[in-house]
Amino acid sequence: MSRIYLSLSQQSGFEMEYIEKALQSNWITSGGPNVNDFETELQNYFGEDSFVAALNSGTSAIHLSLILLGVKQGDEIICQSLTFSASANPILYQGATPVFVDSESETWNICPDNLEIAIKDRIKKGNKPKAIIAVHLYGMPYKVNEIHAIADCYDIPIIEDSAEALGSCYKGKNCGTFGEFGILSFNGNKIITTSSGGALITNSKALKEKAIFYATQSKDDAIHYQHSEIGYNYRMSNVCAGIGLGQMKALKEKIDSRRNNHLFYRELFSTIEEAELFESKDEDYFSNYWLNTILLESNEVKNDLLQAFEKVDIETRPIWKPMHMQPIFEEYPFYGNKVAEKIFEKGLCLPSGSLTEDDKIRIGNEVKFFFNKKIKE
Repeated sequence: MSRIYLSLSQQSGFEMEYIEKALQSNWITSGGPNVNDFETELQNYFGEDSFVAALNSGTSAIHLSLILLGVKQGDEIICQSLTFSASANPILYQGATPVFVDSESETWNICPDNLEIAIKDRIKKGNKPKAIIAVHLYGMPYKVNEIHAIADCYDIPIIEDSAEALGSCYKGKNCGTFGEFGILSFNGNKIITTSSGGALITNSKALKEKAIFYATQSKDDAIHYQHSEIGYNYRMSNVCAGIGLGQMKALKEKIDSRRNNHLFYRELFSTIEEAELFESKDEDYFSNYWLNTILLESNEVKNDLLQAFEKVDIETRPIWKPMHMQPIFEEYPFYGNKVAEKIFEKGLCLPSGSLTEDDKIRIGNEVKFFFNKKIKE
């Protein structure tokens, strides 16, 4: 039997047209017609007043967002703890200090109560946070109204990490369009891919142009090579953007596929008391269900199920390990209790790519066999 992967990218069938166009024009480096067209497609998708800069990764988009907000050495940035390290690493690129905040149990995202506690305490200590990085974890929107009300109250901009949330919405509005900046990832395991790549979203054309300026080595408008600011090699390539254009044609299909996977898992786990499927709290939260996840009774059961899946060539993964528990970040401030820690301890990510009916049968059989065996033990 072939391996069932956690989140394998799938071609739409339209990519080669755009790749060949790039090769035939010999424009295979950064920037180019495909990049411009890809940005336009994304801008049309996100709607009026959305301006998109296509970059080589979502990490680059977070880094440029911090730069555009004027973050410098000694500044403090609040960051959701339960996330992938790419959300937090760019804070250190700028010589700033990450301040981590725990999750709440409904969306698994940044907790409004602990966020406000963190802001008040940092202000009391004489260092008002310069920005907040909030994440739509696994495609689940964070508590947008509550988080942004707090940010507005203290006049702190939000960088909206939507790396996993293309196609997700809160109250009908696309994730990635709520913050001062939104960021996307087009890594090979995401809803759509450009092989590698990302994007920065803003509501300002001037900020988009400034982001592209920084992403193309900050070359001044001069006949010779002149640089007055530090620049970066962060622009998306014309070939990668071609892949993205082809993938965009199947975006709705890909989102529908992930959400159909969720319906499969909902039915599968409906009668298994030992596992709880993570789902939207109400109709305001439209998740793309980039990855479907469950909470088990204990860390031991989680590890046993992971190993059982692996024995039959089905890939699963633990939940992201919280940043405040990571060796590189454990010395930095953390505000919260143990919500993120418990999710990490008991949580498991399930295969969520383009699952065939045979794949679902294999997964279902393994789940039922595992829990039936547990009951008998």
